[in-house]
Amino acid sequence: MKVMKVATFIFLAVFIVSFVSCDRTQQALKPMDPPMIGLSGEITIGVVLPQTGYLGPSDAGPGALVMENGFNMALEEINASDLLGDATLKFIIEDDMSTVEGAITAFNKLIHQDEVPAILGVWTSSVAEQVFPIAQENSVVALSPVVIKAGLTDGDFLFRACNTTETLIPGGVKKTQASLGYQNVATIADSVDAFSRDSDAVFQKTLTDNGINILTRETFMTGDTDFTAQLTKIKAASPEAIFVSAQQKEIIEILKQARALDIPADVPFITLVLSIDEIEKAGDAAEGSITFTDWIATADTPGNQAFVEKYTAQYGNEPSVWAAQSYAAVHIFAKALLDAESIEPTDIATALAEIKDFDTLLGKFSFDANGDAIYDPVTLIVKNGKLQVFE
Repeated sequence: MKVMKVATFIFLAVFIVSFVSCDRTQQALKPMDPPMIGLSGEITIGVVLPQTGYLGPSDAGPGALVMENGFNMALEEINASDLLGDATLKFIIEDDMSTVEGAITAFNKLIHQDEVPAILGVWTSSVAEQVFPIAQENSVVALSPVVIKAGLTDGDFLFRACNTTETLIPGGVKKTQASLGYQNVATIADSVDAFSRDSDAVFQKTLTDNGINILTRETFMTGDTDFTAQLTKIKAASPEAIFVSAQQKEIIEILKQARALDIPADVPFITLVLSIDEIEKAGDAAEGSITFTDWIATADTPGNQAFVEKYTAQYGNEPSVWAAQSYAAVHIFAKALLDAESIEPTDIATALAEIKDFDTLLGKFSFDANGDAIYDPVTLIVKNGKLQVFE
């Protein structure tokens, strides 16, 4: 009887274990709800830029309006195509009024009220320094096409579509010094603006590292309009080249006032990202100026000539580098959305970080491990009022 009972017990135990095991196997094999594949509906993205104030459109030029034009042109093209399948993009554009405070307010509204997964824009490095950390802390993607100061993308959600000062300046100095042979130079820089301070610091280091003598270092403050004192000192030092670190409005006035003071026309002003808008405003005073930048209208990169023609027809003037970078940034962002098949910020950030050798009008585009752009910069010179490749 004991044997029978034991055998019966073992049989029942094996049966129960087999049943439970079978049940668990069935649960494991049971198909889960299929993951959402593809995008659909209207995807709302934040945009922050200065539509008014010091950096907005004015008598000095279109300002950040060119960035808005580039954004909108890319948006229209993407929505008119089937690139995102059943999905379309929508921008909520916030005016930062050319102030850090305005940008902080705009970022907080877009993140906490509109609950956007990403924010495009930001015109200056000074603004990016303050608002990028807000995006990072809230796990929202921030992608700027134009902020150049090194070190702004310290975070998994932070990206830029332009080269930094540390990428643009060393190569540009090496190329121009080899061609022009300058050994004695002067510098003039905005001592307040974050981009200008960073640009000046990298210029100083690069020039020193290359054995180039800096005869005089002049500074001014953001918003200054009279540069006579600084330029007079520079003229007296007789430099062979003058390196400028400043925003658009100040660069225009520096070029004009320098030529009015008869600083020789064969002494080139060298700066970062001089645009066609500034050249047109500075007129003849811009002739011979050299810039280390990211893009030229005549490039044969994919889609570039079609972009230039369409932009010119739509807005009545040739696009600047700011417009080109902004246009490219939207297409880069759309690729990330497509690759992620998600509007979750973490998924978008991951997809952005994985972009490699993507064809854009800027050239083959990738992000490095820091979220900074990787593509070939260019050195340009103003000849007959136009930007041409520096040879």
